[in-house]
Amino acid sequence: MALLHTPAQIDQADAAELAKVGVDIRSNARSGTFIQRDLLPLCIYVHHKGLEMLPIADALKEYDWLQAYYWQTVSPNLDEVTAKCMEQEEPQGFFIWVKAGVKLTAPAQAGLYMTHGDVSQVVHNIVILEEEAELNLITGCLTKLNVKSGLHYAISEHYIGPKAKLTNTMVHSWGPEVIVRPRSGTVVEAGGVYVSNYVSLRPAKRIESDPQTWLNGEGASAKYLTMILGSEGATIDTGGSVYLNANDTSAELVHRGVCTGGYIHQRGMLIGNARCRAHVDCAGMVLDAKQDGFIESIPGLKGLHPEVRMSHEASIGKIAPEQVEYLMSRGMEEREAISMIIRGFLNANIAGLGPELDARIAEITELAGHGEKR
Repeated sequence: MALLHTPAQIDQADAAELAKVGVDIRSNARSGTFIQRDLLPLCIYVHHKGLEMLPIADALKEYDWLQAYYWQTVSPNLDEVTAKCMEQEEPQGFFIWVKAGVKLTAPAQAGLYMTHGDVSQVVHNIVILEEEAELNLITGCLTKLNVKSGLHYAISEHYIGPKAKLTNTMVHSWGPEVIVRPRSGTVVEAGGVYVSNYVSLRPAKRIESDPQTWLNGEGASAKYLTMILGSEGATIDTGGSVYLNANDTSAELVHRGVCTGGYIHQRGMLIGNARCRAHVDCAGMVLDAKQDGFIESIPGLKGLHPEVRMSHEASIGKIAPEQVEYLMSRGMEEREAISMIIRGFLNANIAGLGPELDARIAEITELAGHGEKR
């Protein structure tokens, strides 16, 4: 497969699928684009000085210093997922490097796209931001609409330099029999900021994710926002641990789950090893009691320093009838009122995502509002 050098060369059918997870093929809408289809890179395009995007295998050959970052935040001996990644003769995935002081105003994007049901897509991604760099990265991971099964294993390592900021938005849309098991590690240095948004639009059969973050520099911060739709047949286990290792660090973990069936496990652990502020917020909405499913919320705190200020909250409930009645009294139809309440609960206003994704989120809230199957 020949490597494309501009997103405009991508087949329109593929482009339409990628747009559903926030990957926009208009070259002037993104600072850079990396798209992998099944097992091979499809397109790489960069048009901003100070930004580099390469297949991870090429980057490891070109930059000897990259070995110092490879497998440093995720252990290759962690489990069968990491072992499978280590078995590859040549790693798949992407390398993104933003050089010191470069602040990208337009998002960069990466698409990991599975078009065949017999594919095992195993990737290792590394993102490095040097001092005072800024990047908004949108990563869309999906199966083609008619693909029902597959395997997606992903190792992601993020290194955020002093006073740098990475906003990392992942949007997933999977077939009903796909197994998804990402492993992620992030290091944030002094004054650095890490913002992680995770949105699951079409849940896989099983998603298992527990990202690890280390705030190692004074004043470093991290915020995770996870939005999940659980439907019949899906098991979704999302968590996240943040280690606050330096003074004046801060962290927030926010989970929002909507269950129309299947099983959702919301977890979050904050470990305060220095003077810090942190909060975990897990909230779930169960919409259809007739379906076999549940939400389990487990927020966790561990304070190991006398000046930690940490808190947590968890709630699970349903749409209050009085909320629906109030909106209907203002002229809304019942379906419209329920969809509006769900959309407000998910709070899906994430910068940089296109109108196609907004439309998909609206569709999800509409379906979830009436307990329909995906």
